[in-house]
Amino acid sequence: MSKVRLYVEQSLGEGQSVSLTREQAHYLFGVMRLGVGEDLHIFDGQSGEYRAEIVEAGKRGGLLVCVERTRELQMPPDLWLLFAPIKKARTDFIVEKAAEMGAARICPVLTAFTNAERIRRDRLQAHAVEAAEQCGGTFVPEVAELARLDRVLADWPAERRLMFCDEALVGAREALSGAPGPWAILIGPEGGFSDSERRQLHDMEAAVAVSLGPRILRADTAAVAALTVWQGILGDW
Repeated sequence: MSKVRLYVEQSLGEGQSVSLTREQAHYLFGVMRLGVGEDLHIFDGQSGEYRAEIVEAGKRGGLLVCVERTRELQMPPDLWLLFAPIKKARTDFIVEKAAEMGAARICPVLTAFTNAERIRRDRLQAHAVEAAEQCGGTFVPEVAELARLDRVLADWPAERRLMFCDEALVGAREALSGAPGPWAILIGPEGGFSDSERRQLHDMEAAVAVSLGPRILRADTAAVAALTVWQGILGDW
């Protein structure tokens, strides 16, 4: 049985035919060296995972047929990750780890001290897809467009709690215990939050300020640490 997994945008079901793009065909037939009659696993983020058989293989495309469903759709917790983009490779890392660790939505935000003011949302979405393929997930989180943090907070949904990671504040376990429901995690930029951003956050009824320990973490490390803490207390781990 092939260990190759592929995300497809087409809705899946038993007996369903799936046409491959040129890029997908290159990956399966050129990189992974699969051929007609061989199996792989595919998922669409909505219907679960299916074992599929390759029935046509070419340089510019191919055709798969869904044989049987191998896994039900496994939804992550209702958790968003908000973070300020940093250098390209480290932003990619944050998106990949968020997808692996069970974030349902990934939201880049522009803060007062954000160094990177532009992102390629399509490229980051592709990283989320690759992470889901590699970690065995059946769901792919959406990567949202870059938005200003103050505007995001101004329109914040009242029912969603916000874990605001700040140095020198109450420990996460004490702050999060006994608070189920939809959540989001906010990681600030490497320069920290501005005074006005801190005031806006502390004035929000939904915001919960926590510390990630006595050491100041890099933004990408903080994202992984915060997701780990939340999943360990309120998530599906």
